[in-house]
Amino acid sequence: MEYHIFLEDFKRNPGSIWIMKPVAKSQGRGIFLFRRLKDIEAWKRGGNFNYFVKNDNAGECDGKEGPEHYVVSRYIENPYLIGGRKFDLRVYVLVTSFQPLKAWVYRDGFARLSNVGFSMDSITDQYVHLTNVAIQKMAPDYDVMKGCKWSICRLRRYLLARHGFERVNRLFHEIDSIFVLSLLSVQNIMINDKHCFELYGYDILLDENLKPWLLEVNASPSLTASSNEDYALKVKLLDDTLNVIDMEGRLSGNERRIGDFDCIWDDGPIAPVTSASQALLTGMLDDLNHDTASIHKASRQIRYPRKITHRTANSGPGVQKSGKADLADLVPLPPLNSFLGCLPMRKTFDNEGMMSKRPTGLA
Repeated sequence: MEYHIFLEDFKRNPGSIWIMKPVAKSQGRGIFLFRRLKDIEAWKRGGNFNYFVKNDNAGECDGKEGPEHYVVSRYIENPYLIGGRKFDLRVYVLVTSFQPLKAWVYRDGFARLSNVGFSMDSITDQYVHLTNVAIQKMAPDYDVMKGCKWSICRLRRYLLARHGFERVNRLFHEIDSIFVLSLLSVQNIMINDKHCFELYGYDILLDENLKPWLLEVNASPSLTASSNEDYALKVKLLDDTLNVIDMEGRLSGNERRIGDFDCIWDDGPIAPVTSASQALLTGMLDDLNHDTASIHKASRQIRYPRKITHRTANSGPGVQKSGKADLADLVPLPPLNSFLGCLPMRKTFDNEGMMSKRPTGLA
């Protein structure tokens, strides 16, 4: 039992707010915030601590209770806000192999916003603190037509106008490094099968200093659409996923971009297919409702780097190839000797006191 480790951290940070999440639930169910240890005791007395263990042979619950696994983390009290509202990012990462590791990041994810302005006055208001779409859809003032999502391209434009190209470019490099480091941290414990792949949904939170925090990693994330725009994104995501998997064997295996997927790791770091400035401008031009003045301002900041990619005759449409880059060219990565020391993650503990050694959902 290592519950005392959490207690020590709790005592070292008096006044901090903590968040508890059930490992086996989704859509924001069972999540709550607390300030005092006695709040956990009240939660346990409420019956949420136990669940009925399923009997695999009988195919039903056998009435035997056991502990439901939760993780507890220090709550980020200073999130970056858009219009006074909290948000997080959902980014999709496709892993086609763990031995060797080969990972692709989907560049067209989305941001999930709350419907209520952010405030720490009430930590029990789930509409303020939880950005899950399933939660926000229940808010009294939820607008079905507007929804509560922004595309990643729209978010980039918003951040660019306020923080400039260099800072936004560095932010997305830092997010890419989170993907790589989290996968490398579990590479040796994952069961590898060349006939299998996994699509992960990464949840990333930005604080007011534009520092990205890894919230959790979801295996087999929900692909249910909540709007027409969301539907189009996820249909394209599935189509591009199947193209990367390439069950027909049409590709050479050396492709670095397929659809909206960029290969970020292939047994080593990969040089980006296009510069971040080019990708940013492309995303801006995709929106027909963009502001012309903002486009002009952004274009003046672009300085195209040395070209590092080339097309080949057999690449086909939407497919580009490139050589491998030095590790430092991808993003400066900290040492891998300690996962918790590498990622900007808070210490997390499960309800049995065991400190998490890998992101939720990658087990």
